[in-house]
Amino acid sequence: MMPFEKCPVCGGVLEMKQVEKLLRGGVNTVSLKVTAEVCQHCGERLYAEDVVKSFEEIRSKLQKQEFTHFRALGQSFTIDEEWPNKSLNPTA
Repeated sequence: MMPFEKCPVCGGVLEMKQVEKLLRGGVNTVSLKVTAEVCQHCGERLYAEDVVKSFEEIRSKLQKQEFTHFRALGQSFTIDEEWPNKSLNPTA
């Protein structure tokens, strides 16, 4: 799948895993599961080239609010400006 035998970040061992990926486009988000090579040491994720192209397509569709092939999955929230801990900020 990948041209790397070891992690390009830390040199650790790579392992194929099913991972959850969040993709954002504008104010919209998609959650999906995908196979990736994951470094057992630092957690870096490596994706196949066709997967990365799909990520780009999904982000573009989200940005344009084209929701074909997407389905609603709950609701998303951010905190408001009145949240007591001022170290936390809203995302939008």
